[in-house]
Amino acid sequence: MADSTDRSSKPRPPKAKARSIWLKIFVWLGLPTLLLALTGALVFVYALIVMASNLPSLDTLTDYRPKMPLRIYTKDHVLIGEFGAERREMVKLEAMPETLKNAILAIEDNRFYTHGGVDFIGILRATVVDILHRGNAQGASTITMQVARNFFLTREKTYLRKLYEMLLAYNIESVLTKDEILELYMNQIYLGQRAYGFAAAARVYFGKDLSKITLAQAAMLAGLPKAPSAYNPIVNPKRAKTRQQYILKRMLELGYINQPQYEQAINEEIEVQSAGNEFKVHAEYVAEMVRQKIFEQYHEEAYTRGLRVITTLDSADQEAAYKAVRRGIMNYERRHGYRGPEAFITLPERATEAEEAINDALLARPNGGEFVPAVVMLVKGKTVFAEMLDGTKVSITGDALRFAAASLRVNAPNNKRIRPGAVIRLVKNPQGEWEITQLPQLEGALVSLTPQDGAIRALVGGFDFNKNKFNHITQAWRQPGSSFKPFIYSAALDKGVLPATVINDAPLSLSVEQTGGEEWTPKNYGGRYSGAITLRTALEKSVNLASIRILNHIGAKYGQEYVTQKFGFDADKTPPYLSMALGTGLVTPWQLARAYAVFANGGYRINPYVIDEVTDAEGTVLSRAEPLVAGQGAPHVLDPRNEYIMTDLLQSVAQHGTGARTNVLNRNDLAGKTGTTNDSLDTWFAGFQPTLTAVAWLGYDQPKSLGDRETGGGLALPIWIDYMRQALRNVPAYQWPQPPGVVEIDDELYYDTFRPGKGFVEKIGFDDEPLTGDTNDLSASTAAATAERDAGMTSPAAATIENNSANSPDALQNEVNDAEKQSILNIFDEE
Repeated sequence: MADSTDRSSKPRPPKAKARSIWLKIFVWLGLPTLLLALTGALVFVYALIVMASNLPSLDTLTDYRPKMPLRIYTKDHVLIGEFGAERREMVKLEAMPETLKNAILAIEDNRFYTHGGVDFIGILRATVVDILHRGNAQGASTITMQVARNFFLTREKTYLRKLYEMLLAYNIESVLTKDEILELYMNQIYLGQRAYGFAAAARVYFGKDLSKITLAQAAMLAGLPKAPSAYNPIVNPKRAKTRQQYILKRMLELGYINQPQYEQAINEEIEVQSAGNEFKVHAEYVAEMVRQKIFEQYHEEAYTRGLRVITTLDSADQEAAYKAVRRGIMNYERRHGYRGPEAFITLPERATEAEEAINDALLARPNGGEFVPAVVMLVKGKTVFAEMLDGTKVSITGDALRFAAASLRVNAPNNKRIRPGAVIRLVKNPQGEWEITQLPQLEGALVSLTPQDGAIRALVGGFDFNKNKFNHITQAWRQPGSSFKPFIYSAALDKGVLPATVINDAPLSLSVEQTGGEEWTPKNYGGRYSGAITLRTALEKSVNLASIRILNHIGAKYGQEYVTQKFGFDADKTPPYLSMALGTGLVTPWQLARAYAVFANGGYRINPYVIDEVTDAEGTVLSRAEPLVAGQGAPHVLDPRNEYIMTDLLQSVAQHGTGARTNVLNRNDLAGKTGTTNDSLDTWFAGFQPTLTAVAWLGYDQPKSLGDRETGGGLALPIWIDYMRQALRNVPAYQWPQPPGVVEIDDELYYDTFRPGKGFVEKIGFDDEPLTGDTNDLSASTAAATAERDAGMTSPAAATIENNSANSPDALQNEVNDAEKQSILNIFDEE
């Protein structure tokens, strides 16, 4: 027994102890690991047998045909519009900037070219982070896995979906090369603002071709895939900048860039395009016109087939027109004063709450082109401190405050005073300094076309498409005022009323008793009259009374038929009343440009058009414009003698009359006519040169006076001049050839069939030449209709015109004779 006890009490040998320890380790760690491995193997087998059979076909990747948007270009192939649920532009990998590829790899998958589709190191790292955060705090998707998810799966964060991602990633890597996978990713990934792929994002955010982005911009774009809404540089510029800085740091750590490159990119000031301003040329109204037309033909396929539309626009002309309209409108705004801040907000004391309040206020007021919204933070002395949406803080002082000086006074009305919390607009002046401005309420428009075939060269339908999508060129029916007079004068030429015809410019006033309605008193500018004047002078000076007498002589019904048949105006919007002579009907700028083109092209009526060619994604031409061309199929509607003399008359207007400001262009081949309606509700200038016809218009959407001193010659004409200066820069001057049948007698032009003593109407409106012609309704509504300030008519108040002719006491004594008065009274008798 003793021996037995002694043996049992002896210590175990070292080897036995080691075996016991390893056994315990195996039991506690090895066995669970083995079980885990067996479980993993079973899951893997399940995945191979069950899940693999459910995996989708990869044909979508190997035969990649994404939804391609409708793209619209100028004639010289500048992109002006893109429409579709997905903005996208396919770019080959080799054409993508190396800096962008490196930025994506640095932040998304720096081991992309070494793993087989699944990065287990990344998964381990993400698992550890998930455990520490007790949830799905971090993903571990490689670029290949993201391609699998974007094409085939949802973004739901579950382990089952992750497993499908991994299996799909292996399949993708087995059929595509790494470069093909990266190319798919960079063209397919969603990056916010409806932009799919980095090429589309570069245009949306920076207004640039992908090949021209900087390192700093590449890093900002690379930050978008993780959360496009959170890191969107338009919506959240501060977060986007923070993410960009992190990516640049990663690129530096991984050796993709060096320290100087890093420093330069970190300090680069990035200008982000505001929403709707991602195109180099502002042609939003044309793009929308084209979109509507293409949708009518192709319906929803218009946005997915990759259609390319080439318009007739010239990009340089279009940008010149855009700038001319905006400059003209802002000049008007500066003359008429500052209206005060757009809104007021309460600025909380806590910085974070104040920042949120500023963001909310400014996000509701997107940029109006270069007009940037800001919130006033402090007004100190003669300096205003403001903050913009991206956090930029600016100080405005000196001349930059001049426009808003009245709103900085302590006694300024509370709703107009600039104070902390005021929402204002800023714009950079030519010196690059911020100054206070305002978004205009006034609207303006300009359209130009090639008169030979009607191809639209430039079209600006309003001040800012994002602010007001109403296209004033095609949709606004406005009174043309005296810009309509040339068509009445053209009608008169064919009746023997020629430039040398003398017309009685004397007062005409009809009482309420005489009219049976309202008093009608058409007047010239300042109530001044010139007595006997020639037709040429009457048109040059835009004289109302002469125009009324001319129309009465030829007949208002004849005049209506003439302007509708020859120039294409709508008969129902151009009623046959004497007030038609003063432009009281309704036209659109589109119609007016078409009508003036008849004078410019030799007398042919053409049809304006803006779509030149439509092709599909492969470049196959689907349709091409076949316009009517002057001398080649377009209806020849004007006698060459008429066209030549009318052009000569309108050149006189442009050189010596109400359009004489055109002389600043130093050209002798310009012709045109001003127009200003009663109370200055609408202002116009319509003019042409043989290669170009253009019409400019300004007014309010809800008609109201532009001001007593505002006229077509002062408002619309400067815009027309500004545009024509660019559009005709390299166009040589033109001399119209005199056609057969036009003769010159005593320095004035005549039809050879209407000479003095032979059919020529020598005078109109005098005692021995009573007014005759069609009697047409001149009702009270006509009497109240708007006329033109360049050739104004009032009812009952006096209107004025741009009539610079001198008055003489004798001229002011010229009264309407009884025969003339009775002729006009007969009009009322018919109603």
